[in-house]
Amino acid sequence: MSHSGPTLLVLAAGMGSRFGGLKQIEPVGPGGETLLDYSVYDAQRAGFERVVFIIRREFESIFRERVGRRVGERMAVDYVFQEIDILPPGFAVPLGRTKPWGTGHAIWCARETIREPFVVINGDDFYGRDAFAHMATFLVSPPPASGNEGTARFAMAGYELGETLSEFGSVSRGVCELDATGRLHRITEVARIERTASGGGCVRLSDGSERTISGGTLVSMNFWGLTPEVFPLVENQFLSFLADHGGEAASEFFLPAVIQFAIQSRQATVDVLPSRDRWFGVTHRDDLPRVRDAIQRLVEAGIYPESV
Repeated sequence: MSHSGPTLLVLAAGMGSRFGGLKQIEPVGPGGETLLDYSVYDAQRAGFERVVFIIRREFESIFRERVGRRVGERMAVDYVFQEIDILPPGFAVPLGRTKPWGTGHAIWCARETIREPFVVINGDDFYGRDAFAHMATFLVSPPPASGNEGTARFAMAGYELGETLSEFGSVSRGVCELDATGRLHRITEVARIERTASGGGCVRLSDGSERTISGGTLVSMNFWGLTPEVFPLVENQFLSFLADHGGEAASEFFLPAVIQFAIQSRQATVDVLPSRDRWFGVTHRDDLPRVRDAIQRLVEAGIYPESV
């Protein structure tokens, strides 16, 4: 079924190993709201009409009860399952593999469920209403006459690295480089970024040296504005990935890799929409008090009601 407004696709299949539990349903708001409740609230007031949750069957019951039932009171809700054995014909799960195949695999699992423009987000991040409002405008606006007819037109919300780091451990971020027009030129996944005293990030390389990344560098927090044109791109890249890495127990197929290939092969352009809101999320359990304080301040400022 197609919808006139964009759809929100929520990646919620991960259990959060560093967190130690299902952080998508951890209460952070004054009324017991989760970070996901705030994303849905922001999406709805930006014009989104449906939520599609990508989850795993093992926690379907608790997710429907704790999240889906409440969300379903205000928006249409559908579910997609991401499981380790959901693969294209001709491929099988290799010996020793215990988890699904990454964010690209999650998008592939949703290919038959979405027919309209959509936004992809993580289920355990707070993005802010500014990002949803700007992305909704982008997705429903007609493309400019640019001579790029036939090229898919996507977008990404960009956040400054310094606003996305944890005080309690390292994080992984998609570090972005823009072209002369302000569009995404390259996205590189960088692991083990630790906050520095200057507010930027430090990465320790395998040779023992360190790389410093400015706090003002734009990074991706997995907030993508896409159209159904992305699904053939994902399918083709997933087949190539499985042909090369399908026998490995731990390799993952990431959505940013699909986006990067689409840019390089001129099959897509990606506008970068800088967000004025501060991102925050729960990477480590010690992040929880800071997140709860931040939500409380937003409620006290009148940006969110006491209960969403």
